[in-house]
Amino acid sequence: MAIKAPNNGWWRGGVIYQIYPRSYQDTNADGIGDLPGITQRLDHIAALGADGIWLSPFFKSPMKDFGYDVSDYRDVDPMFGTLNDFKTLVARAHSLGLRVMIDQVLSHTADQHPWFVESRSSRTNPKADWYVWADAKDDGNPPNNWLSIFGGSAWQWDTGRLQYYMHNFLTSQPDLNFHNPEVQQAVLDDVRFWLELGVDGYRLDTANFYCHDRQLRSNPGRGQPDGEDPAVNATNPYGWQRHLYDKSQPENLVFLQRLRALLDEYPNTAMVGEIGDDDGLARMAEYTGLGPDNQPMLHMAYCFDLLGTKKDATFLHALFSRFLSVVGDGWPCWALSNHDCARLATRWGGTDPDGRLLRLAAAMQMTLRGTPCIYQGDELGLPEADVAFEDLQDPYGITMWPSFKGRDGCRTPMPWSQAEPHAGFGPAKPWLPVSPAHVPLAVDLQQAAPDSLLAFYTQLLHWRRDQHALLHGDMTLQTSHPQVLAYERSHTIGGHTQRLACVFNFSAQPATWPMPTGWVQASAHNLGLASATVQDQHLVLQPWGGWVASL
Repeated sequence: MAIKAPNNGWWRGGVIYQIYPRSYQDTNADGIGDLPGITQRLDHIAALGADGIWLSPFFKSPMKDFGYDVSDYRDVDPMFGTLNDFKTLVARAHSLGLRVMIDQVLSHTADQHPWFVESRSSRTNPKADWYVWADAKDDGNPPNNWLSIFGGSAWQWDTGRLQYYMHNFLTSQPDLNFHNPEVQQAVLDDVRFWLELGVDGYRLDTANFYCHDRQLRSNPGRGQPDGEDPAVNATNPYGWQRHLYDKSQPENLVFLQRLRALLDEYPNTAMVGEIGDDDGLARMAEYTGLGPDNQPMLHMAYCFDLLGTKKDATFLHALFSRFLSVVGDGWPCWALSNHDCARLATRWGGTDPDGRLLRLAAAMQMTLRGTPCIYQGDELGLPEADVAFEDLQDPYGITMWPSFKGRDGCRTPMPWSQAEPHAGFGPAKPWLPVSPAHVPLAVDLQQAAPDSLLAFYTQLLHWRRDQHALLHGDMTLQTSHPQVLAYERSHTIGGHTQRLACVFNFSAQPATWPMPTGWVQASAHNLGLASATVQDQHLVLQPWGGWVASL
């Protein structure tokens, strides 16, 4: 058994900045962002105060799903650069004190991956059982009712093998068979390849999708969902099933133990798993605990619960109350946006987002128990881009149009400079158009404005680094209030206890909140939130106002 390497726990409370490589910076004038472009812009992330970066996939791929369909796990796609470019990026990031986490898409490959090309060639080849193959029913239909997230059946007929293969996503993304020990070992060898190149960890795509039910039992129905769950797209029939058998199987936990043991061979590494499940919080608790062999699994679980449209104080209080009771000691990774959902400014702020709300949301995210994850451009307050149908690239959006416009609106290029072509993203026409609404929010303009949202984020992240109650402490919710979310963060180190009061008015009206005994003499931190004042043992908060204070 390998010796466990030391781990300094940088990830526990560190801020992660997500980069979508296609849209960050284009340096070779092909309209697509690349690894040298990311390297060029790492100073922006370091200055912001982030502790690490998460790179969405840059591996060799036919790009049917923009890199989430991998055809070679050990190489960089030429559109993004070379392996040497990646090594340069890692070296530069480390010199700036930034950790590098990379996306690992392990549940499925591209149909152009050599493994699948061989697997589909016959029923008797050495990799015949490396993917999920099944015979048709007597009437020719698929073996069960499992659905693809991207619409339609999760089974695709192959005319060579005269069998169906499983795909949770596009038909060009066949699912690997993790019940085969050879598959698990091959995947672990590919993960080790990048660890040897110096990566500090992984964001695991669809971390609960690795194993399926061996008996291929059909999922039970649930009826049309009401659309309140941020993890469910109510226009997609995928949400009409209870996914008891197509994912989140017990064998999944055994593989995660093996994956964690591999990371533990390398110092100061971490992994965060994306867990999409009918009960995400319960699954987070399971996946961040100990596995069947009493061994650890995920360091962190990526939380989807703030990626919906609901933001009222009652909803937030109920969410965090259930989180604290269900997940317990499990460590969450809180995101307000990512490359798969509408941007925060539009989702929570509507067509004309209030800057006070965006500051309040950031302050809440940075004071929650867990690891915050910022999606590129949220520090600028970018709204969702309005992408015309003829400019759409996302197959998900093209299929579901017009009820669901897909994910292109949150994936448009990063605006760096107001005056340069395409807002400084690059000289060539970008793969998605730069939104005109993003140009006035460009980095260079906000860097020059001391009252900008970028300046607020920068101050907030640098202040947060010195608050050990936020990095490591417990979280205690206060009484529910229709307008106000309030909680205390506390941590004891070296005999000294730090306590922070966090109070946020998640409404467009002023709010009066009765302060608990002992909070009246608190010393407020000037973070730049909308004002709050103490009057007669009550806290009076302006619309979208917040108050963070030392107790």
